[in-house]
Amino acid sequence: MQNALQQYKLLLADYLTPQWKRVLGLAIALLTSIALQIINPQILGYFIDTAVQGGSQQALLTATIAFIAIALLTQGTEIAATFLSEIVAWTATNALRVDLAEHCLRLDLSFHKAHTPGEMLERIDGDVNLLSKFFSELVIHVLGNSLLLFGILIVLCFENQLAGMSLTAFAIVALIALLAQRSIAIAPWAEYRQISAEYYGTIGEHIAGREDIRANGAVNYVMFRFYELLQRWLPVYQKARFASTVLWFTSVGLFTIGNAIALFLSAYLWSRNAITIGTAYLIFHYTNLLAKPIERIREELEQLQQVEASIQRIHQLLNIEAVLKHCGQAVLSSGACAISFKQVYFRYESENWTLHNLSFHLPAGKILGILGHTGSGKSTIARLLLRLYDIQSGEIRLGDCVIADLSLSDLRSRVGLVTQDVQIFQASVRDNLTFFNDQISDAYILETLELLGLTPWLRSLPDGLNTQLGADSTGLSAGQAQLLALVRVFLKNPSLVILDEASSRLDPQTEKMIEGAMDRLLEHRTGIIIAHRLPTLQRVDQILMLEQGKIVEYGDRETLTQQAHSRFARLLRMSAN
Repeated sequence: MQNALQQYKLLLADYLTPQWKRVLGLAIALLTSIALQIINPQILGYFIDTAVQGGSQQALLTATIAFIAIALLTQGTEIAATFLSEIVAWTATNALRVDLAEHCLRLDLSFHKAHTPGEMLERIDGDVNLLSKFFSELVIHVLGNSLLLFGILIVLCFENQLAGMSLTAFAIVALIALLAQRSIAIAPWAEYRQISAEYYGTIGEHIAGREDIRANGAVNYVMFRFYELLQRWLPVYQKARFASTVLWFTSVGLFTIGNAIALFLSAYLWSRNAITIGTAYLIFHYTNLLAKPIERIREELEQLQQVEASIQRIHQLLNIEAVLKHCGQAVLSSGACAISFKQVYFRYESENWTLHNLSFHLPAGKILGILGHTGSGKSTIARLLLRLYDIQSGEIRLGDCVIADLSLSDLRSRVGLVTQDVQIFQASVRDNLTFFNDQISDAYILETLELLGLTPWLRSLPDGLNTQLGADSTGLSAGQAQLLALVRVFLKNPSLVILDEASSRLDPQTEKMIEGAMDRLLEHRTGIIIAHRLPTLQRVDQILMLEQGKIVEYGDRETLTQQAHSRFARLLRMSAN
């Protein structure tokens, strides 16, 4: 409880402080509404006593007008409070969503490999949605209704000490009973939120792989997984709802007892002429009014049971630290850069060594071709050069700098990577080419497209560079998507270019189209070409062959070609046959 309140306090401090004027206005509106709710029954009690005692029509009319005016003013303040609370809630939750999304984008690939996109959507948006009301209502409404509760009890004590003390004791017992049951649903609601995240993660995974699922007849298996997940989900939801229902049942029972106490006290005191009929009404009315703050506090605490789980999950996510330390400040010198691996050892989590004692040197402006079976560590080299992961031991240098000493922003702006899987954003062609960089001119983009032979395709689009593309590559063939990826690298103008199976999805005609463009791209730059197809290695200067993360052959391409006993020469002879 204490830890959850501390976490909630930190969230309030971070996201409500910038909106302190709105929060102040919300507090004023709520407190005004509370004061008016306490005052208006006094007018009604006065009206009843005046009418019973045969008071003047003018006094009754004045009381009536005052009662209506205060009732209308109460409604107006409640509307103002609702309006302000919605603005405060949306502003705070949107800021929290931005912070969570930005935090997740900064986390390492190892984190994202362990969590599905659907799960992350649920944690960034689903958990935050539950916090919407609490940013604007929890503290203010709990405090406000507590003040209303105390105000009612104080007024009751002034009206009649016995009634005030009796109903104060009732209110204390009611609150203790409700607070004692508050924590019973925290664990079920936390489990419910976790299964919910798994559910949305599963949906995202299966929608993304829908073609393969249908083509390979795996629909029944997928439906079985859904059925299994739903079987787990429903009992947890029922358990959580049952715990909340216990709170509701307790509050209904307590209010019934409170009304009975009020009726008994009113009848007893009136029969002894200790109070007027108007005061008897006030006691009963205030007792009914007690139900509102107690019920509201109960509702807020019931919601807090669900939100506590979300608060904990949000803090857990925000407290996850990137393994990579972004402390480097060095920058690469302009132009092509040399690459050096010295006794590099690397492995992913809970795996054997992916790279084992890897050492090689590629001079600046030279091109390295990397060969090896699937899983031999080829793509891992590309990820390490972008510093998507850090090595366990050894040293990697770009130019004169150890890669860990380089500024990450500078490093990733100077290294261009093209993979076989191209990410297309649901945005315009221009934004997909420039990664939303408005500083790149349309003239430069068109010049680059002309260089790659994509101008005819661009002209076929209805809105040219402003044509909207779908997130699933709608409007592009696999070859065109690969060509767009090459344009991205052209526009980036990097010092090091890495082509990771970049031509594996291209048909011969499209591949031939970009041969000249690739030559231009690699000109005056250091390059690495990772490939299975030997023809793509005709332009490389050096060959590196990997097997299970170890170098089995490394040297000048021409030299290895002329050595009949070399692995590379044998591969060339096998491909020729």
